[in-house]
Amino acid sequence: MKPTLYISILVFVLLCPPSFVGAKGLRPAPSAEKGKAPSQMEEALEPIPDLFDRIAPTVVFVTATSIDPFRLSDRVTHVVGSGFVIDPSGLILTNAHVAYGRQSITVTLDDGTLLPAKLIGADPIFDLAVLQVSPTEGLLPAAALGDSDRVRVGEEVLAIGNPMGLDQTMTRGIISAINRILPETAYSSQEPLIQTDAPINPGNSGGPLLNRKGEVIGITTAILQEAQNIGFAIPSNLAKRIIPSLIKEGRVIRPWIGFQGQFIDPPLLDLLRIPLVEGVLVEVIEPGSPAERAGLQGGDLEIAIAERSFLMGGDIITRINGIPITSEEKFIEALQGLKVGATLHLTLFREGKRQEVHYLLPERPTLSGDLPSQRALTFPSAKKR
Repeated sequence: MKPTLYISILVFVLLCPPSFVGAKGLRPAPSAEKGKAPSQMEEALEPIPDLFDRIAPTVVFVTATSIDPFRLSDRVTHVVGSGFVIDPSGLILTNAHVAYGRQSITVTLDDGTLLPAKLIGADPIFDLAVLQVSPTEGLLPAAALGDSDRVRVGEEVLAIGNPMGLDQTMTRGIISAINRILPETAYSSQEPLIQTDAPINPGNSGGPLLNRKGEVIGITTAILQEAQNIGFAIPSNLAKRIIPSLIKEGRVIRPWIGFQGQFIDPPLLDLLRIPLVEGVLVEVIEPGSPAERAGLQGGDLEIAIAERSFLMGGDIITRINGIPITSEEKFIEALQGLKVGATLHLTLFREGKRQEVHYLLPERPTLSGDLPSQRALTFPSAKKR
């Protein structure tokens, strides 16, 4: 059998079996720009115990409850995770899979104070949510979001959270890799993650990953279930980009592309005996999407080559809005530039014949499978390429 990597969302569910553990593969995103300035200055670092004492008051314990009226037993599910204060007025950042769709949410501050929390906004694709609490006494200490674009492999990091629902715990490790992508979502929603070997466990979801200056450079979100100390964090710069939308709109507004696929380069084209230049193999068409209405075709034959899975038989897109798709970088770049209400122009090949397809991009709704707890897909382990 092919080796399979299992990714576990870092949430701890009480009183019921964890049904949300998905099985997913891992592959690197496009290579990061080299030569970036280091994120930690050549200066005396604050002792770790002092750093913990300074940052711990910004980290909170999140308890959320869901009630399923259609179940005959175990109707109430209690979920715990972590979060941290991003504004002294009481704004808290955590993971969407901790807070999204819950009937009640309670936040426990570092001093033991329990506060009811309101969900202000959430995005299940980027797995981030903003909560609001009303402090009983004055303002809350807030953590500072650092620049995740400046992190480097080998840099020392610290994670603070509430593993398995226990009191706050700090663990220590390094940045193992940057620009990691978990391929269970469409390219339109993929964002590179930070990989770390700092030990993190269920219940750490939404807690901060810190550099040695005490700045948050990531938000812990998932671990490799059947491996030791392979965890993932959402980059802080992504959080900074979408927090305003979560607060103002309650969601992230993004266009609905309607298809999922993966880039195939010339060596794979030769291996697959596809007589074309590189492009994007369309594998899945989302039901009810504009891509489906426009007649895009997905694959129907699953094959595995070099520990990668493909759904063959679908369209191959070679240009998006006139941009040649010659690499994964170009593909993601082209999709990230799309806006709601714009027209998407695709050049594609179907059964060896070139075609042009055009359709308007509506706002993407929340789809079945967006929530981490709803994902249960398996992917072959991927290698760097």
